[in-house]
Amino acid sequence: MPIPVWQRLLGVLVYILPLSDAIQFGGLGRGGLLDQFPDLRWLFLPTMPLLGVKMMIPLGLGNLLLFFVLFLAVVRNPKVPYFLRFNTLQALLVDIGIYLLSLGFLIFARLQDTLIIRTFSSTVLIAVLAITIFALIECLRGREPDLPGISEAARMQLY
Repeated sequence: MPIPVWQRLLGVLVYILPLSDAIQFGGLGRGGLLDQFPDLRWLFLPTMPLLGVKMMIPLGLGNLLLFFVLFLAVVRNPKVPYFLRFNTLQALLVDIGIYLLSLGFLIFARLQDTLIIRTFSSTVLIAVLAITIFALIECLRGREPDLPGISEAARMQLY
């Protein structure tokens, strides 16, 4: 049975969450990847409404609240179609990875302007961008994006 178009489009939308959290690795104003290639900023334009919503929630709890809403209302709700639950959980797992990487970068905050930190930051940004583009293409085709390790973890949680 083919996946309906509305599920495909909603499956794509959940991947905006990890993309919005990866912007911090672009190094805007610090000579990072988004400064060196300003045309890349257009790829992050769909994340702006989500960033606005997350910033409106006080004490920086926007990410946490959004995580729990998506997890409890979509992933754990058996009435939601499997395709949406799978993509939402996979996007949340990618977002958790980005959050853990950002904590690692905070530990090495003194080395922020070194070449190795900028290189790792750019690598993280490109990896998340590649994951998002791959997931976008696969969701629009009506297939589950198969990300090694992450997809298996998502399937284990859903079954």
